[in-house]
Order: sequence, then structure tokens, then C-alpha cells
Amino acid sequence: MYEAKNFERLLGTEGFSDVLLRNHFTLYEGYVSNTNKVSDLLKTTEVGTPAYNELKRRFGWEWDGMRLHELYFGNMAKGGVALDAKSALSKKIVSEFGSVESWEKDFRATGAMRGIGWAVLARDAESGRLFNVWIGEHDGGHLAGASILLVMDVFEHAFALDYGIKRADYINVFWKAIDWKVVADRFAGK
Repeated sequence: MYEAKNFERLLGTEGFSDVLLRNHFTLYEGYVSNTNKVSDLLKTTEVGTPAYNELKRRFGWEWDGMRLHELYFGNMAKGGVALDAKSALSKKIVSEFGSVESWEKDFRATGAMRGIGWAVLARDAESGRLFNVWIGEHDGGHLAGASILLVMDVFEHAFALDYGIKRADYINVFWKAIDWKVVADRFAGK
């Protein structure tokens, strides 16, 4: 049985109203609850039936919704934590994208694309390469074998209450809330 993690430490984060954050936490808790429900139903549903097949498909949606939210909230902090320019992560970003600024421009552009989904910095486990990718609908766009280092939720529920359709304004405040120590720890495999 999975239990929702408590992210109330983020309440009071500049640029995010507590109403928006509490709503977002409730949405996340729904993914946790539904992950548990679908998992339980799979144990009692006859294999090979249409109901079983649909539950199998739904499980990925609920699971990824749960985990992506945990990664998203997990890589945020009130006031943010700056990226250490001397860190292994910073050096890897520079080697892949030419500069941190070039990487940031690409990541922000990924998050600003039309549609609902997630902007993600991922690392390929085999080659070690970094990629900014778009994950749509939770379960489409993941790079097989890649680990997620940084997640930005760009579904409307993450910003519309506070910013309406001004996604770029949300991206700016999200940027100030990134906890780069968490991202660097993910890069280091911690």
C-alpha cells in the first residue's frame, strides 16, 4: 500500500498560492489512492479480460502521476537552492548543452510547449547523456532506461489558478523554487 508523502513544507513558497499548492497536493493524493485501488483490483480481476487489460493500462497512468508529482514537489524548496557551478551536475550540463544558460533555455522552451504534461531533465543510464524531454499524459514520453533528475509540472492545475494562461510566468516562479541540491543528489544516484 502506497502512502501519500507530505509536501506541506512548500506552503508559503513565493509565487505559489497556498490554495494552488493545497489543490495540487490533493490531486497528487488522488494518484496515490488510485494507484492502490488499481493495484488491488488487478489482484482480483481475471487475467486476459477487457477489464483486466484496461486496469493494466490505467495502472501506468496512476503510478506515473503519483511518482512524477513526488519528484516535482521533491525538487522544490521555499526560496530554492542554487545550482553549484562547480558540481558534477553543472559540469555535465555544460558538457552536454554548451552552458547552463543554453540548457536552461532549452528546458524552459520544453516546458513552454503547447499541451499538457511535464518538462523533465533525464539522464540515460547507459550513456550518461542528459536530455530535456516532454512527458505527456504521465505515461507517454519517458525515455526507457533514463532516470529523472528534474521535473516541472506543466499541466494547467500546476499554475492556472495563480497565473491563468501565463505559463511563462509560472515557469519563472518555478525556476526560483528549484532545489538544485536534490537534483544534484539525483544525478549522483543518492
